[in-house]
Amino acid sequence: MDILLRKPLALAFALAPALAAADAPPAVLDPVVVTATAGERPRSQVPAAVDVIDGEALRLARPALSLAEALPRVPGVVVRDRQNQAQDLQLSIRGFGARASFGVRGLRLYSDGIPATMPDGQGQVSHFALSAAERIEVLRGPFSALHGNASGGVVSVTTAMPAGAPRTEVEALGGADGLWRLGASWAGSLDENDRHRLRLDWQRAAADGYRDHSAWQREAAQMAWRAQLPRAGELRLLANHLELDADDPQGLTAAQLAGSRRAASAGALLFDTRKTVSQQQLGARWRQPVAEAHELSLAAWSGRRQVFQMLSVPVAAQASPTSGGGVIDLDRDYAGTDLRWQWQPSEAVTFTAGALHERAGEARRGFENFIGSQLGVVGALRRDEDNRVTGDDAYLQLDWALAERWRLSAGVRHSQVRFASRDRYVRPGNPDDSGALRYSRTTPVLGLVFAGGDDWSVYANAGTGFETPTFAELAYRSDGGSGLNDALRPARSRHVELGARGATAALRWDVALFQARTEDELFVLSSVGGRSVFGNAGLTRRRGAEFSFEAQLATDWRLAMSGTWLDARQRRDVCTTPACAPGQRRLVAGNRLPGVAERTAWAELRWDAGGDTTLLLETRATSGYFADDLNTARAPGHALLGLGAEHRFGRDRRFTAWARVDNLLDRETIGSVIVNESNGRYFEPAPGRTFLVGVRAGF
Repeated sequence: MDILLRKPLALAFALAPALAAADAPPAVLDPVVVTATAGERPRSQVPAAVDVIDGEALRLARPALSLAEALPRVPGVVVRDRQNQAQDLQLSIRGFGARASFGVRGLRLYSDGIPATMPDGQGQVSHFALSAAERIEVLRGPFSALHGNASGGVVSVTTAMPAGAPRTEVEALGGADGLWRLGASWAGSLDENDRHRLRLDWQRAAADGYRDHSAWQREAAQMAWRAQLPRAGELRLLANHLELDADDPQGLTAAQLAGSRRAASAGALLFDTRKTVSQQQLGARWRQPVAEAHELSLAAWSGRRQVFQMLSVPVAAQASPTSGGGVIDLDRDYAGTDLRWQWQPSEAVTFTAGALHERAGEARRGFENFIGSQLGVVGALRRDEDNRVTGDDAYLQLDWALAERWRLSAGVRHSQVRFASRDRYVRPGNPDDSGALRYSRTTPVLGLVFAGGDDWSVYANAGTGFETPTFAELAYRSDGGSGLNDALRPARSRHVELGARGATAALRWDVALFQARTEDELFVLSSVGGRSVFGNAGLTRRRGAEFSFEAQLATDWRLAMSGTWLDARQRRDVCTTPACAPGQRRLVAGNRLPGVAERTAWAELRWDAGGDTTLLLETRATSGYFADDLNTARAPGHALLGLGAEHRFGRDRRFTAWARVDNLLDRETIGSVIVNESNGRYFEPAPGRTFLVGVRAGF
């Protein structure tokens, strides 16, 4: 495996000395400013691992279809494209979120400051408008007190709001497996003083899919408006809309994978498994200085998400009176506010205090997925309940320049999450499942930065994380009874980190060492007949090392690399059956956590040829990783090469054409796994060699 990881990077390392010796002087790398903590500040002053991905780099010779294109360059972050639009991306930071069987878990997600994570901790990224992004920020670990109910970190996307005369841009792209996308945007200032800026984006995309029964189509629109207010205030409005229809090929067993990598599972074809999503969201952010050294800000949001999903639950498994059926029909409404006050009594001290209230209510219905002998249709009602979750948080953060070279950051957050469920489907054998639960936790963080000079700094931090179960994890009890699973406890984690970073005119680098110990991490205890029961995994430990650097080798050449070593293991024996009888299977201390690779690496060599043409050589590598907590199924490691080219032409370089080849060597790989899949259908294969071409035009 070590050879596997080293070979793809050898070319970049071999070229580096020659390129560095070029006669042309290196260019100065752009400074990096982050907003992950209170206010904007240079990354060198933040006592935590934080990275910024520029939006232009995200779209350079790339389609900007998903976060899987951008985030692999960030160490400690794993994002796997499942080649299945009916299921969200698998996104984890330092192994947190890797066990999630649905959505994104253990992380906080934001789009223009508006949360994409529900109060119970489940997040979605399907509505992120990456083609319009100005930047993506990634904070690794639970350092910031400004974000709650998460242990892995924060991913935040900011929309670009260009000044100047309005500009229209249209795009088209196409590629393998019937992929195509059309898009248009209009952005610019509405007045001569650039006080009002507006951006409109629209996209429509579809594909036949790499695998059988994996076709999808998607339409998205977004509006962003930014207004400058008197006395340096600002108001932002954001609205977006998403429609998605996708077939679900499901995972494959090892035997099925050996037969045909493109095949869908038999159950997927039999029941016509599929998913439809409709989402609308509106958010506003207001910021206003109210007195000398004081500033108030308010974020408010509201949205609705409707989901219809056909599952492949066998007919026989739905005979039990407590079965929820094989069809999910979910209507969810959500809203929230976050009020924040910031006080800067001196240049050295900044206080931030705030309070957040958010709620989500859902009408969840379940139906049989058959009528008589006809499968894959909506049958009789089997579940009908109204659920509600509310979150109330209060937080305080202090940033203090202790001395010329020392800066302290300290914060504390108190979170309270309440669940309530009202059962409307009460029948003989299926009693009233109504109930309520409440979780609360106080999570402090502390960090210290020492700036050894203008070009390097070291930092240390310690913090705590808190993750409540989601409604999906609370749905079923381990004892077979009905009602919310009140035996589940929230996951609590303690993190420590030591890091260093530096920058010169032509080089920027980062290294970090960390350890996280988690009590009561959530995992799938059992999964039978479409019914997944969750439990607490006792004690787990994650420890690792991360590095990244970016170097301007010569005027036209740039090299970027990152790598991660992560040892994530179970540290305590835990029974996987409620009875815990002798000889029954259990989580064994020393087992590796599923979905977490020990080693990952990424590198990109970029050549800007004359300013109008850019060539990219990219490599990604991962070691093997397990698909289940018992460590019985394993996805092999792999290394992939990609090649991209982009050319800009015309007056003011308003026209762009690009092309890309992924998996250049046509390797057969596992793109992702479905962790702890009850039928052994763990594996989701990735495509072989694929081609993409696209054009953009600005007017």
